[in-house]
Amino acid sequence: MTRTEKEKQVNEISDKIQKAKVTIFSNFCGLKVQDLQKLRKQFREANVEYKVYKNTLIRRAFEGVEGIEDFLKEPTALTFSNEEISAPAKIMADFSKEKSALKIKGGLVEGQLMDKAAIDALAKLPPRDVLLTKLVFGLQAPIRNFVNVINGPLTKLVLVLKAIEEKKETSK
Repeated sequence: MTRTEKEKQVNEISDKIQKAKVTIFSNFCGLKVQDLQKLRKQFREANVEYKVYKNTLIRRAFEGVEGIEDFLKEPTALTFSNEEISAPAKIMADFSKEKSALKIKGGLVEGQLMDKAAIDALAKLPPRDVLLTKLVFGLQAPIRNFVNVINGPLTKLVLVLKAIEEKKETSK
């Protein structure tokens, strides 16, 4: 590979890192070709990019980031996601349960370096839509409860008036 090609790849990695919400480092050694194809297919369906780079090029792209050396001791594949943070971690965690040859090393989540344990925790998070739904319901709960408290006496008043009306009708 020529120097210009290496520079081009370093720039490509740097651009992808800057655009990505999450970048996950993994070791793919020991995976069969059909397993890698299956993994890449799952990533494509989730709109996630998975690519293998030389460690020296990754090191140059991450120049100035402390702690990155721990992830670059074995062959490395990078997973980039510009949309969903938990999707690539979830796919990798599920796939690594099936095929133990795939090993998650760690990652970079919105500029923060994370170890394997943090990426595994990220994989257990529900999708963004589910989290937003839970947030909305959580915000609505106090308002809903307040409305129920206010409506309680009014409901009782209406029931009392209805009972009085029925009593007057039956006494006629």
